[in-house]
Amino acid sequence: MSSGIRFDKVTVAYGKNVVLDSLDLTVEPGEVMALLGPSGSGKTTALRAVAGFVQPVSGRVLIGERDITALPPYRRGIGMVVQQYALFPHLRVEDNVAFGLKAQKVSKAEIPGRVAEALEMTGMASYAARYPRELSGGQQQRVAIARALAIRPNVLLLDEPLSALDAQLRSGMLAELARLHRELPEVSILYVTHDQVEALTLADRIAVMDKARLQDCGTPQDLYRRPRTEFTASFVGNANLLPVQVGSGSVTLRSTVLKVNTEGVAPGASATLCVRPHLVGLGEDGPNALRGTLVEVQWRGSTHRLYVDIAGHRVKADVRELRETPALGEDVTLHFAPEDAVLLGARVGETEVLAGALDG
Repeated sequence: MSSGIRFDKVTVAYGKNVVLDSLDLTVEPGEVMALLGPSGSGKTTALRAVAGFVQPVSGRVLIGERDITALPPYRRGIGMVVQQYALFPHLRVEDNVAFGLKAQKVSKAEIPGRVAEALEMTGMASYAARYPRELSGGQQQRVAIARALAIRPNVLLLDEPLSALDAQLRSGMLAELARLHRELPEVSILYVTHDQVEALTLADRIAVMDKARLQDCGTPQDLYRRPRTEFTASFVGNANLLPVQVGSGSVTLRSTVLKVNTEGVAPGASATLCVRPHLVGLGEDGPNALRGTLVEVQWRGSTHRLYVDIAGHRVKADVRELRETPALGEDVTLHFAPEDAVLLGARVGETEVLAGALDG
């Protein structure tokens, strides 16, 4: 059976409460697709619809060309890893990994080799005889992944698999998942997370979810560098979002004129200017200077985050660690390059358009 997942206008509801609304989305064979969004956005419901744990009220779920919408979970051939590992505490590691194989009625002669292969792939071969209680959280998660891989699925579902781990373990497991993806290029992975770093690090594409609907979809680079909506800009990374009036090759924030790419947007439109904090510098440098009052400073190790009140808007700037920081209440100037800004959701009358910079 070929891999790849297709949501064909999938809607899931509990009574009158729609928790997933007409989702149209395709995960290509061998692709890692991250479903990113806040709690209640519909991302976990989408994954559970693929797993067979919820039944859509309309639409279809397909793996390859096969419609699996009405199939029970055990007939879908899917590997799944959840947040809390879900290991059987009374079984050794090797028996936990063998559980899915036995459920699929794989021959007894074949099971030990498949178990050893999965444990080797996840770096857990030397822990085969241990019980889950004898493992760290990261090791338990590796066993859960090995169990999912042992059945050799075409589709792997990961539901917040790293959220129970501390920051250091999470970083290590991200690297392991990236390595596994390189070693299993034919397996399609649907990865549910609310963590931007996980999505940006691991995914080939990110589907941004909010309020039960798909809001945006694209590569991590596209969504980060050229977001299409304010929600995407604020949820994928961090962003300064400033209301401006569009001119010809420039925009105006209150009385300050800023040079940006306005191609495709008629002069006179209202729009939102998006600039990432790490692209905002301290001091006057170039054509775009923003003057305001420093209201907060946060030291973040290699950088300082400055919060500056500019025309009533709280603008963030991530600058390299300063030997001396300006005093709170001091007047400061920030700057950014014209090519580092993106215009979002410009409106002329009732017609919404996007800045030409988004077309690329």
